[in-house]
Amino acid sequence: MPDPATTNGHPKPAEVVLEFQDVELGFDQHLVLRGISFRLLRGETKVVFGVAGSGKSVMLKLALGLLKPDAGKITVLGEEVSSMAEHELFELRRKIGMVFQESALFDSLTVEENVAFRLMEEHAPPEEVRERVKEALRFVELEHTLEKFPSQLSGGMRRRVAIARAIITQPEIILYDSPTGGLDPITSTTIVELLIKQRDVYETSALMVTHRLQDGFTMATHRYDKEKGHMVPVKIAGENTNTSFLILRDGKVIFDGSGRELATSTDEYIREYIA
Repeated sequence: MPDPATTNGHPKPAEVVLEFQDVELGFDQHLVLRGISFRLLRGETKVVFGVAGSGKSVMLKLALGLLKPDAGKITVLGEEVSSMAEHELFELRRKIGMVFQESALFDSLTVEENVAFRLMEEHAPPEEVRERVKEALRFVELEHTLEKFPSQLSGGMRRRVAIARAIITQPEIILYDSPTGGLDPITSTTIVELLIKQRDVYETSALMVTHRLQDGFTMATHRYDKEKGHMVPVKIAGENTNTSFLILRDGKVIFDGSGRELATSTDEYIREYIA
């Protein structure tokens, strides 16, 4: 039987699900992004580092089509979002999940209603909606919170509900905007474990903006063990965990590569940054 991962005995090229090509964007005559180029592959998580103001969150808005670049091209799932009309973007966004730093839950809705929101907008059958909500909350270990309101949850629990809401449509790409921002180290580790679980169980592609170096390094050095039901360190140094890194500085990409390449970089700024 032929191997589906090969063509005529040769490995198939990895599928690109998101690509920035020489993207520029400025506000009030100030360039925020300067010729940004990178690719996100199917099943890969790309962790984006950079100091405040380096353009990380702006990249996520561009990927969603919420902002238009001044120059360059952005392709998401084969569609050039930089030239799409709003109604076309609406259809594309159904394939993209988004997790905001502050969770962005609706305070007046229960957890169940928050997680179900996108499915309700699509007029999915109520029985299907409830089952998928339970499945998504089970994934983040919060099935018992169905009837609670966001104000009754801790910050970490609200972030987990936000992840459940992002994955309920089974997106092909998830955009994480500082998913552990403002959380204590133990809760942050819980959130990162969920991101690893999503990466390894569903092989979802993700662009993850974070200020926490530890989050990215944990993503690169751990995998989700389905039998044990939690993340475990990789056994071999440099083992592929489908995680790569992008570092921005002054609106430019100064690094795009693997964890091993990042750890061995001789660039003075990068060495100081990851120290």
